[in-house]
Amino acid sequence: MTSTDTVLAELNIRHTRRHMPTRRVALGPVQLPTSGAAYGAVLLGAVVAEFVGGLVDEDLELLPAFVRGAKKGLSVPRIALRYRLQTDVHGLDRSRHRIVDGDHGRPAIELDEHAHAAPQVIGAVMAAAALPPSARAIAFRMIERAAKHPGLLPHGFAIHRRLDGLPGAAPFAPGTTWSRKSVADRDPWASVPADRRWAMEVLGLRAEHVDRLERGEVQRRFRRLVTLAHPDQGGEAAGAAARIAELTEARGLLLETLHR
Repeated sequence: MTSTDTVLAELNIRHTRRHMPTRRVALGPVQLPTSGAAYGAVLLGAVVAEFVGGLVDEDLELLPAFVRGAKKGLSVPRIALRYRLQTDVHGLDRSRHRIVDGDHGRPAIELDEHAHAAPQVIGAVMAAAALPPSARAIAFRMIERAAKHPGLLPHGFAIHRRLDGLPGAAPFAPGTTWSRKSVADRDPWASVPADRRWAMEVLGLRAEHVDRLERGEVQRRFRRLVTLAHPDQGGEAAGAAARIAELTEARGLLLETLHR
């Protein structure tokens, strides 16, 4: 029998992909309840506890001041821990962390491990700062406790670490359910690294193209989509430059992958 798991809390962090030299972080949709079992605050604390140990010394020194300031709310854009905080998510990778109700009513924390540590910590602080004042206080208590105890995750939860992200997860919605089948059965993208999946999807490639991807096909799709995106060819003028930049970045990533 197939069971389903209810999403109890969810944090989507948008950030520069690993291969890019820029440092940017933004928030995607969140579901962070702080009443009752306060699963939202628990998730933020778990993300910080999991990733704070991966910060370099310079970022660790900057973190306390960043957290203190964020308790009053954060304005963006601004710089924090050498990253640019912003609201625009165009072209950014996504790390998705969740708490689901798990097996036999035992909640499970799912941690997306495919990206760098700093954006995860920054994203958790950004999400806490965006909460209403009373909820914000609860969230920051969890974050500060986690920052003092790296690696100490909440008791009573199953911990699932996803090294290739959560490519099969459905779009965010409170109460979303997903099938407890194997990752491979649930999503053909399961074995594809998040960066490569993003680039392939931008160029309209499906998961079954992974093993037979060729340089010529990448170039053909790029040229066709750039033509369609250009205002002179009927594309929308608003956002055309960003769309073409996204296509260019996706092509470059896939060509680099094929070269390796």
